[in-house]
Amino acid sequence: MADFEVLTNSRFYLELKLQGSNDLIDGYFIECQGFKRTQEAIEIAEVTAQKWGSKPAPRGRVIRTKLPGNAKSENITLRYGMTISPTMWKWFQTVERGNWAKQFRDGDLSIYDQGGNTKARFRFLGAWPMSYKIGDVKAYGSDFQIEELELAVNEFMRVQPDGNEYS
Repeated sequence: MADFEVLTNSRFYLELKLQGSNDLIDGYFIECQGFKRTQEAIEIAEVTAQKWGSKPAPRGRVIRTKLPGNAKSENITLRYGMTISPTMWKWFQTVERGNWAKQFRDGDLSIYDQGGNTKARFRFLGAWPMSYKIGDVKAYGSDFQIEELELAVNEFMRVQPDGNEYS
């Protein structure tokens, strides 16, 4: 019998390699949203002849068939505690100024079990920042300041916990 464990959503690590950063940590991610991959359905309608017993029907019947179409990855939203590092902003600014050709980045989201072992890993490819936002500021607040970065993603897939692709 195979082991079965439900993984919690609070034990994760998101690795995102950014160019030109000398900081140990560019962002400490507290929330990651939008890891979604869908496949479109193409619907085909055909008119076929229809028989009732041995007698042909006076008209055809419409048969609808759904076939798999193009796959699509949704955007990913990363929320993290603001640090003094400007690396995320610089990445966004570089793309915004039109220097996007070399700014695509790949990353992995690893989810751990209670023992700290990687049990699930998701990989995103060709990501680039499309929006940057900071949380509201309040004179009476005591919460951490939050930055939010929305990434356009070319591809998203689940890989083995060791990082190799499933065959």
